[in-house]
Amino acid sequence: MSDKSARDLQLLASLRLEDARILHAQNRFSGAYYLAGSAIECALKAIIAQSFQAAVIPEKRYVDRIFTHDLKALLELSGLRQRFEIDAKGSAELRSAWASVTALNEASRYEVVDPFRAAEMIEAVGNETYGVLQWLMQRW
Repeated sequence: MSDKSARDLQLLASLRLEDARILHAQNRFSGAYYLAGSAIECALKAIIAQSFQAAVIPEKRYVDRIFTHDLKALLELSGLRQRFEIDAKGSAELRSAWASVTALNEASRYEVVDPFRAAEMIEAVGNETYGVLQWLMQRW
């Protein structure tokens, strides 16, 4: 990942979800699945990017940990894990959406995904009431 601002990553999160919906409509389910999940990666990295202070060099180990595709690790790095756990306790839909989203991993890009699994991922990411992206956008 080259240098990206928080705004760049916020835009990319929205674009990845939009791309996923377009791919799904075109019966390109594997790509739709993966891109929907990558929207969450971009959103979490946008939140992390906002935590950096100007004129302060962050600890190298911290920065190295950001270069991951592990959504659970990125949630932790974003500082939102505890808030998420509290909110998820009160919402079975949010808990379920997170479970769907975190099923994604780097190996997922090599999987053939059926239309139902792709639609489930898009819903988990993009639902306007309980989607993970919506939850993250409220914290930008």
